Amino acid sequence: MPRVLTVDDSRAIRQIVSKELTAFGCETEEAEDGEKGLARLEEIEVDLILLDVTMPVMDGPAMLQKLRESGNKTPVIMLTSESKRSIIAQCLKLGIEDYVLKPFKAEELRAKVQKVIRLTAVAGSEPAPAAAVAAGAATPAAAEPARDAGSAGKQFVDVLVIDDMENVQKKLRSLLPQHISLNGCVSAQAAVSSCREKVFRVVLLDTVIPDVNSVALMNQLRALQGHATFVALMLRTAGDAEAEVRAQGYDGHLFKPFDAGSLDDFVNRYFDNQELIQAEANLLKVAGFAGKDDRIDKYLSRVGELCKAELEKVAAACYDDVLVDCQKMPMRPDKLPRFVMELQKQATRVGLALRIVGPPELGKILANLAETKDVACFPTVGDAQAAAA
Repeated sequence: MPRVLTVDDSRAIRQIVSKELTAFGCETEEAEDGEKGLARLEEIEVDLILLDVTMPVMDGPAMLQKLRESGNKTPVIMLTSESKRSIIAQCLKLGIEDYVLKPFKAEELRAKVQKVIRLTAVAGSEPAPAAAVAAGAATPAAAEPARDAGSAGKQFVDVLVIDDMENVQKKLRSLLPQHISLNGCVSAQAAVSSCREKVFRVVLLDTVIPDVNSVALMNQLRALQGHATFVALMLRTAGDAEAEVRAQGYDGHLFKPFDAGSLDDFVNRYFDNQELIQAEANLLKVAGFAGKDDRIDKYLSRVGELCKAELEKVAAACYDDVLVDCQKMPMRPDKLPRFVMELQKQATRVGLALRIVGPPELGKILANLAETKDVACFPTVGDAQAAAA
């Protein structure tokens, strides 16, 4: 039976990982920081380490470096809320198999673990092969065996653009911030070659390339770049573009010709996001807003998406309530009530009692509306925790 060690300061994350991997025939071990993880590895041998990047006492990169310096070559998959190239590139150089961005889906975690160790589902359910899980309905070409693209020693590049019109990559390069690295390919053959040689954070793939089945190509590239996000490049249509591309297996879409607003969203989502949500057991801390006033709706929407995913993790860990620290959020009476209303709705849906932490101004904003007047609001995290005890 394969044994997996999860090193993460979040008890909720450790419990989720344990639950998911136990169901697939793994024995699981836990540690809450890098120092305790190293101590545990002196006592036991494991087949895989799931290692958080940001932890107290000793963080993930420090633990990984000590492991490799000691000659320990146990495969490592990093768990990280950081999508910054420098963080991921550092870990790749130290020798990791792959990484998973938080919040992650259970099937994503299982697919990446399956690449490293062979899992057999218990209770009569057999998991799909790793390549198929990562790629969706892969073509025979997509199922070819490949060395994981997260291997150490490969060059890390932020964006790969695959479009038969060379001007597309030139235009995108002129519009993206210079710190975001970009490579381009004008053929399927060149794209496959690049994905074998390098590690990409995001792959942009045109949906209409002469003599190329873009969906089949996307599935083939997923087998080589299992950690990457695949975004469809497409012309504007009257239909539901997002639903269309997701049905085909893409993670999102970007319209051509490019416009400033959609590119801002692209950059904010995949590269320059600050860590908007910091999860500690059943406490969610929301980062402050930094940007122009016309971007606040996007900020609130993104925070809401991340909170929804974290609420499900808190509920899965069998907590009765969730504390959301909103002290750094902009105190906007025209924006915050709607955000809190949606948060309350999602918390109720998964069976959690919601407690908000914020300044007196937030309490007044919520108390002035019938829809939010009953939401529990506390001035400090300590007060909220005491009330929940």
